[in-house]
Order: sequence, then C-alpha cells, then structure tokens
Amino acid sequence: MTTFPKSETFPVNIVRSKIMGPNPLKLCEELLEGAEIPHGSVVLDLGSGTGITSAMLAREYGLFTYAVDLWSDPGDNMRFFEELGLTNRQICPVKADASQGLPFATGFFDAVVSIDSYNYFGRDPQYLGGRLLPYVKHDAKLYLAIPGMVRDCHDVPPSELLLSWTPKQLEYMHDIDWWRAMIEPVEGVEIVEMRELRCHEEAWADWLACDNEYAIGDRASMEAGAGKLLNSIGIVLRKL
Repeated sequence: MTTFPKSETFPVNIVRSKIMGPNPLKLCEELLEGAEIPHGSVVLDLGSGTGITSAMLAREYGLFTYAVDLWSDPGDNMRFFEELGLTNRQICPVKADASQGLPFATGFFDAVVSIDSYNYFGRDPQYLGGRLLPYVKHDAKLYLAIPGMVRDCHDVPPSELLLSWTPKQLEYMHDIDWWRAMIEPVEGVEIVEMRELRCHEEAWADWLACDNEYAIGDRASMEAGAGKLLNSIGIVLRKL
C-alpha cells in the first residue's frame, strides 16, 4: 500500500463526506509526486467539486488555489475551507463553467490541477488549446488525473460495466491511447508524462466505503469485477 502523508492529514469522516468518486486526495498526491511548483504559486484546481483537493493544495502544498467548479456552491466551499483553518489569502472558490471559458486574465495561472473532472469537458478537441491554455503561463505544467479504461471497449461494453453505468456514462472514460491521440495534435503544449496511477485500487476502495447513493450505485459493477477493466490515468502537460 502506498503512503499518502498529505492526504492522510484529512480525517476519514471528512474525506467520506466530501469525495465524489475514487479518493481524489490520493490521486492528486500521486500525480504531484516530483512536481516542483514553488510555494505561493497561483494554481487552478479545475472541477474542484466540494473543494477537498483545493484544500490540500492550499494547506499541504502552500499554493494559492482557485477552486473552480460549476456545480458546487462557493459559499459552502469557503465555509469548509475556513473550518480547516484556511483564509481567502490562501484559497478562493469560484463558480464557473470550464467548458465556456474561465473568468481569469490571460496567463494567470502558474499551474493547473484537475482531478476526476477533465474527462467531462476535455474530450472536446478544441478545449485544451482554445479554452484552457490561454489562462496558463508559458512553461507552466498541467496535472490531470482522469478515470480511464485499460482498453477502450465502447463498441461492446462488458456486462459488468453496465451494472452501474449506461453506455452514455461510459463515454466519459477512455484509455491512454485515446487521450494521447486527443492531446498530441494540440499546438502549444507537450505531453511530459502519461501513465496509470498506482493508487487506482486504493482510491476506489476508499470511494466504495462511502455510504452515499453514488458510491453505492458503483458497487454493483466493481463487485462483478469491472475494476480490472478500469484504471486511473495521470497526465502531465507543459505549455510551450
């Protein structure tokens, strides 16, 4: 079992109440292994959900973090951040639709982190180059953790996957080759790294231990062996 010292600073009850899928703290911490983002850098947590990854970026990495999400309430998120001892000098929740462009200046961010959300809007071939890179500084890196498939199987989805997800929902998951083909043609960015994340099974176990309806709904597929078909993909990009 991998050790995640930054993730483990969050009590289990808080993690289970805030996560919305496989443990995003562990996905984020593994993704950032070896990352050299200077203390105080301005970072975009894109698709931050309830803000728990944003809190870790601000509190454990010392990054000024913009927690940007369309569906969560910024007021609720700020109260959560304050309960953790964070202030608006460390973190700022923002409600915005990533697919429509962001309310920030050109070249605003020193880095981008996106955990378990980029697959919702990043499947648009125009998204990365047209609606995300403009807000990122040159030579800055983007760190993406994406729920994926070991091999794409959309033509004939295995029955174990269909126990929890519809074919339409499965369209949000693809394999590494699919993502490479999506990103490589984009001008102004290079792929630094693209790999399966080691913490995949552990992150899923944390999620399935939650008692919310979505975690419960995912159990049928995973208990039927769907886990062997899925992975978590870590992608690191650099803006040229």
